[in-house]
Formats: sequence, structure tokens, C-alpha cells
Amino acid sequence: MKKLKAYIRLTRPANLPTAVADIIAGAAVSTALIMNSGGLMPGSRELVAQVVLLSMASVLLYASGVVLNDYFDRGIDAVERPERPIPSGIVAPMAAAVFGFTLMGLGVFTGFLVSPLSGILGVILAVSILSYDAWAKRNTTLGPLNMGLCRGLNLLLGMSLFGEVQLWWMAIIPVLYIGAITLISRGEVQGKNRNHILIAFFLYLTVFVFLTGLNNMGQVSFVFVLPFLVGFAVMTMVPLMKAYRQNTPENIRKAVRAGVISLILLDACIAVIFAGWRAGLSILVLLPVSLFLSRQFAVT
Repeated sequence: MKKLKAYIRLTRPANLPTAVADIIAGAAVSTALIMNSGGLMPGSRELVAQVVLLSMASVLLYASGVVLNDYFDRGIDAVERPERPIPSGIVAPMAAAVFGFTLMGLGVFTGFLVSPLSGILGVILAVSILSYDAWAKRNTTLGPLNMGLCRGLNLLLGMSLFGEVQLWWMAIIPVLYIGAITLISRGEVQGKNRNHILIAFFLYLTVFVFLTGLNNMGQVSFVFVLPFLVGFAVMTMVPLMKAYRQNTPENIRKAVRAGVISLILLDACIAVIFAGWRAGLSILVLLPVSLFLSRQFAVT
């Protein structure tokens, strides 16, 4: 049982609902675009099945990324986070590597079950995950960009629901947002990262501007979008400001945790802009799940 829990911990369960949120948001955008253009829609059961498959692919790929991240970081974690499954000796390094690559392969395979485009995006996402885990994260500039690219590709994976990707440039939103979180996380161990937090603050503001501008492309009243935007802003900015004022590792970890979980709110904002408040709420229900799991398992 102890070993099983260690393997579960490696996958960061609290983060996995955020991967599903990306898929639902992307699928909501594509569905709204198809409907507005008068295109043919598959039956509801088939549509749900495709979204479920894409969600499974996303979860498997995300889980593979965090498992392999711990594998490549095992030397550093032995000093800074010896309680983690690999440095503590509960999970052998090779076993973790096999586990991670198996999850990755299953994720790519599941993507191909939906469409060739979804499978190809899964392959590109897998390569991006590996590049981040193996070397890019050690670079101050490339690390945040690479991690953001992974999230951007995950949104595009959801948008590939109908075998094509429109509005591909929307991937810049999660790229900027995750880049900000990655910068904040640089101080999780030692603190003292006010400069990074300041840059992250402006990246967050840029994301809010993008979302507000994106509302002009949707057909939903801003009245329905505003509550989602306000909730997103509060959940991200309050812990970020606290981490800036009291620049301790604990507050920085809380800001990172809030940023990661708030991805669900970010995706809800995108969904409600294009597909209405019901689509936003369908993503928002993932928030309590993620919050509950974050109390049982570490987010970072």
C-alpha cells in the first residue's frame, strides 16, 4: 500500500483535473465554432466519448510529465526534497522511468484513437514534456516558455476534437500563464524571488487582457463572463501579492499551488466566452476535486 501511494504521489493527483479542464475548454471552443459555422456535428454520445478519450490522453501525458520530472530531478530532490518517492527509496529510479514512459506512450496512443491530428499533437506534446523535464527547466528563459508550450499544446489537443484546430493562436494564453507560474516556482525552496514574482504579475495581467479581448469573439454577454474572470483574478492575485510582501518559501509554494489549481478557472473563462455559462460551470466543478486532492497530495 505504501508503494502504491508513492506511485500515485508521483503523478500529482491534484494537478490532473487541470489537464481535463484544458481539454473541455478546447472542446467547448471548437464545438461553438462548428455550430456557429453551420458545420455537421456528431451525435452527443459520440461527442462525449471523444472528449473523454482526449481527457484520458491529456491526463496520461500530464502524469507522465510529472513522473519523469521527478526522475530527472532525483539528484536535486535527494538534497532539497528527500521525502519524495524516489529519493526516499520507496520507488526505484528505473521503475519511475518505466512508469513515466509507459504513461506517455499510452497518452499518445489514446490521442490517435480520436484522430490523426490529436495523435500528432500528442506526440509533439510528449516531446515538449521530455525537453522540459530533461534540460529546458534549468534555463531561466527556456524553462517557463517550454512549460507554457506544454499547456498551450494541451489546449490545442482539446480543440482538435473535430480533426482540425481553429484559433490556434489562443495557445498563447496558457503559454503566458504557465510561464508566470514556472517563474514563481523558482523560489519554492529558498524564497527571495521578488523579481520573478513581479514579472509573473505582469504576465498575469497580460492573460487577463487577452481574456477580456477574447470576449469580443464570443457571442456571450460579458455579464456571464465577469464572475468567472473575477474569481480567476482573486484566486491568483491574492496569494501572489502575499508571496511578494512576505517572500518566504511557504508563501511562494501557496502562490504556485493557487496558480496551478486556478488553471481550472482560466479554462472556465475560455469556455464561458465561447460556449456560455453552462460550459464554464462544467469545468468549474473540477475545482473542488482539485482542491480536495491538493490537501492529500503535493501540487509541486
